[in-house]
Amino acid sequence: MTLDERFDDLVTSLGGFYRAWVIQLGLELGLFAALRQAGSRGMTPAELAAATATALDPVGAWCRAAYASDLVDDDGERVQLDEVTASILLDVDRPEYLGGQFAYTVTASLDYAAMAPFMRTGRPVADRPPRYYRAIEQLTRQDIAVFFEEALAALPDLVVDLARGIDAIDLHCGGGRWLVAVARRFPATRLVGVEAEPDSTARAMRLVQESGLEGRIRIEAREVADIAHREAFDLAYFQHALHEIPDPGAALAAAWRALRPGGRLLVLGWCLPAARDDLATLHGQLITGVALDEALHGGRLRTVDEHAALFAAAGLPAPQAIALPSDATLLVARRPA
Repeated sequence: MTLDERFDDLVTSLGGFYRAWVIQLGLELGLFAALRQAGSRGMTPAELAAATATALDPVGAWCRAAYASDLVDDDGERVQLDEVTASILLDVDRPEYLGGQFAYTVTASLDYAAMAPFMRTGRPVADRPPRYYRAIEQLTRQDIAVFFEEALAALPDLVVDLARGIDAIDLHCGGGRWLVAVARRFPATRLVGVEAEPDSTARAMRLVQESGLEGRIRIEAREVADIAHREAFDLAYFQHALHEIPDPGAALAAAWRALRPGGRLLVLGWCLPAARDDLATLHGQLITGVALDEALHGGRLRTVDEHAALFAAAGLPAPQAIALPSDATLLVARRPA
């Protein structure tokens, strides 16, 4: 790149920082949702502020920033949100949903004052605040959509099993949204969620109760490695979770012991690229940024081969790695029948 080209490239990164905050504010305050509801007619900044119980002057500044960031249209009087952008930011049941990604990224960045000390000492920050786990719950809405739209498409026989009715355990289940989504889609399947973080455990229990699914979903407040189940489940599931567990090998071994003969272990997540050339891509840029954030708190993203080494060290067979259209990876291992 020339000096001018690199300068413009780096200025674009500055704009991306502000754009991420504009998106998160639009999501958190309901600004995008109100604009979508208004349809092609759009709203004036005053109407938008009134509809979302926000102050006019800050909302006017947000509208200007959103227009400058190519997030909304603005004819000088009324602001409109196109349906494609609305779908990507608001439709939680689509694999293309990115609203949770922005919630996670902006929320995680609030802890980055600790990044420089971590880089100097190598000592990660032990505890994340509850707001982080709530942001993760928004992030994993996309993961749930990927599970239903992409992972199950790759495993049609699992769809048959879930419809018939099996016992499934979600390990490091967070706020329990995958459990509720599966229970609603497959009424004959019984589920257990395991979660150690107190705020997430409380939210999972509350969601199960509010959904009226206490008879089919049970939440256990414990570390994954501490579960005592033996040959009790047909499916053990980790959803973008293995990288956050302090001892992933022990967690895998515990999950394997919990499976009945013929049962399946699934790990759904986003793996680091193994080839250097794959780092210089949009996916590589995003996933390495997430990996840096995870490292701050003691987590570790891995390549597919590094996951396979984890499986081997835990005494499990080598997993089948299925690349999904969303750039997620599904790792599958099955106990002999």
